[in-house]
Amino acid sequence: MVNAVIAFKDYNVVKGIWGSPWAGTKYFEMFFQNPVAMKLIANTLILSLYQLVVSFPIPIILALALNEVKNYRFRRLVQMVTYAPYFISTVVMVSVIMLFLAPRLGIVNQLLGSFGIEHINFLGEAGMFRSIHVWSDVWQTAGYSAIIYLAALAGVDPALYEAARVDGANRLQKIIHVDLPGIMPAAVIILILSVGNIMSVSFEKIYLLQNPLNTETSEVISTYVYKMGLLNSNFSFATAVGLFNAVINLVLLVIVNAVARRVSNNSLW
Repeated sequence: MVNAVIAFKDYNVVKGIWGSPWAGTKYFEMFFQNPVAMKLIANTLILSLYQLVVSFPIPIILALALNEVKNYRFRRLVQMVTYAPYFISTVVMVSVIMLFLAPRLGIVNQLLGSFGIEHINFLGEAGMFRSIHVWSDVWQTAGYSAIIYLAALAGVDPALYEAARVDGANRLQKIIHVDLPGIMPAAVIILILSVGNIMSVSFEKIYLLQNPLNTETSEVISTYVYKMGLLNSNFSFATAVGLFNAVINLVLLVIVNAVARRVSNNSLW
């Protein structure tokens, strides 16, 4: 954390962090004066918000659906199938996506061809990148994320279900008035943490899916920091951009935590 001071110095490898001369806010100004800065921030925000809107409710819906399944074996089978992709490494997952979406030999394009639809270069279309990233992430993480909500549902007082049944509540009413309030504390905490990481989208997956044809939408702050800091050895500039990113996340985390505390009485602190 202390070494983040590199962002305010003209870092020299020979002189070291503390021996390098101070540069003030030079590198922050360089970033904001760069024509690509606003594009990077916009790409990061759009991708993060898209992922939040899609990936936050789906695990909740999956957990509520699994909680209603009475057949134990079927329930365990669905759980295993849905959370198994979480344990696949990012590199392997990206390889699977590339094989599925390959322009000519990919399964998806073969299916489209069987219906007389022309082959599509999915990863070469900048407009498709965000959807590919987000929905593949849902496939990989939804089942594992649902475990948290299933654990919360397991802690709901059975007396509440009995009271709902006595009052004549149907299945949907039971979900709305018993299940959802039961998982609300966990959902609020996860939402706060998700918003607090809204500027920190997955670097590895984006970088591996990125190519010259889709950089218009796939170039985000994390990939830019990597290219500027490690590939171009501009450590001070990359640290400044990364520090700006972290500060925005911190501000969002504090704001959302305060709003959640006021609205639902659930918060991180």
